[in-house]
Amino acid sequence: MLRGRLLSVISARQMAMFGPEFKEPHFRKSELEELQKTGEISKIGHIPFKAAPSAATVSPLYDPLLEKFTNYVMRKGEKQLARDLMAKTLQSVKRIQVQKYNAAQTEEEKAEIEINAMKIFHKAVENCKPLLTLTPVKKGGATYQVPINITAEKASFTSMNWLIEAAKSPPKDARFYNKLAHELINAAAGTGKVIKRKQELHKQCEANRAYAHYRWG
Repeated sequence: MLRGRLLSVISARQMAMFGPEFKEPHFRKSELEELQKTGEISKIGHIPFKAAPSAATVSPLYDPLLEKFTNYVMRKGEKQLARDLMAKTLQSVKRIQVQKYNAAQTEEEKAEIEINAMKIFHKAVENCKPLLTLTPVKKGGATYQVPINITAEKASFTSMNWLIEAAKSPPKDARFYNKLAHELINAAAGTGKVIKRKQELHKQCEANRAYAHYRWG
């Protein structure tokens, strides 16, 4: 059984288009400029690189965080639908903020209103990232919820997942992209359902700090 698995892994590696000596490609302009600036580009001229994936793009409009968020929104492989939903979400964010800007009475009020939808999106995701999380640990026949530090990748995933869940919550008669737009705006301002959810998680971690030493058990 084990031998069969090993043979299948070896055969898969042999059939791979690129061997282990091939490195991941640098296809974005910002990455290439950084390599040129640091002088690293002269050191990798002899290194073989993999071909860029079919989904890769050098468009200045490409945003890695937005692409990842879109993948989390996607269901049943319907990538175009997920992209359309995100485009409508950002349009809704822009429209709401422009309406606030036009309704502002003073220049000071207008200066405080952010109308860049992408900046609001990034700030919302950042504000919703938890610093701690709870993990179950069994000790002496009992299970304790132990607070632990959360990795940056897990915090980012949790933040985006919470935002999507909040947009899917009732009322069901509202459009997903409209609810997501309001959640992003609220989260960017430090308010809303997701911010409250993060704060509640932190309170639970604080309440369970007596079990923190179990993480090393």
